[in-house]
Amino acid sequence: MSVLMVNDEIDFNSLKELLGLTDGNLASHTRALENLGYIVSTKRFVGRKPQTTYSKTPLGEKAFKDHLMALEAFIRQNL
Repeated sequence: MSVLMVNDEIDFNSLKELLGLTDGNLASHTRALENLGYIVSTKRFVGRKPQTTYSKTPLGEKAFKDHLMALEAFIRQNL
């Protein structure tokens, strides 16, 4: 989600390389985020190669910001 907070969209291979994940691991995580409605995937062909891109939804952006606020509150309470 943090990658999508600073990028409108990112393709599967770029995200995989950036995070250092395997195809299967990344597919599992993106599927879970998609099932929650936090991201959407778009599948298309570029030339003859399939390309999947991901973008955040308004729900996903809100959930991520809420998560960050909760982490900040937790840190402040435990200093």
